[in-house]
Amino acid sequence: MIGKSAGAVPALPFLLLSFVISRMDVIAKALLLFPATFLLLGALFFVSAGTLDYWQAWLYLLVLFIPMLAVVAYFLVKDREFLARRFQAREREKEQKLIQLLGAPLFLAGFLLPGFDRRFGWSAVPIEAVLVADALVFIGYMAVFWVFRVNSYASRTIRVEKGQKVVSSGPYARVRHPMYSGVLLMFLATPIALGSYAALVPFVLYIPLLLMRIRNEEEVLKRELKGYKEYCAKVKWRLAPGIW
Repeated sequence: MIGKSAGAVPALPFLLLSFVISRMDVIAKALLLFPATFLLLGALFFVSAGTLDYWQAWLYLLVLFIPMLAVVAYFLVKDREFLARRFQAREREKEQKLIQLLGAPLFLAGFLLPGFDRRFGWSAVPIEAVLVADALVFIGYMAVFWVFRVNSYASRTIRVEKGQKVVSSGPYARVRHPMYSGVLLMFLATPIALGSYAALVPFVLYIPLLLMRIRNEEEVLKRELKGYKEYCAKVKWRLAPGIW
């Protein structure tokens, strides 16, 4: 019994934190998670770089988090239920849980490698390329924001909720998964924005997992969301017209 109790102690703070967050309202979660995410990304960049003298990382954080702050403020005013859905991170589908498990180390590597690249000088990405990549990150995030405005049910997890309907307007008129189109653009631009060619590898390796996620999501939606099969017959392309 003593051994089991001692083994449970380190997990206690995390259980308490999870308990507290689960009972917070949307505003409290936003106030907690937004700065926490900023600090976490900053730590990954600057600790691995071994210096704060990493202008590409500072610019990337500004390009990403200034519009993100505006988007969070927008939905706190306009649609708090949407934010509540976005804060749900626990997947129900077994395949999605597997994708999360496989994707986590790729994400970690993708955000650590640029700092190590900065420290050891592996890449020499031109300033012009960094600035163009930052612009693409911004465009990708604005595309995601457009999806959020059009589809209030764009959750982080794969699920169909009561009252949910098929959305076929806005970007959904061209592709079936426009949010992932924006996310993919951000993924591929992020390493260059951070001045690293090496970090392209984990982000490219994540693409098959993204495609798996999309296929599984469509299976769930066809099974549980009325009218989605007809929508798929109408809108042929999943991510990019003429490609896939």
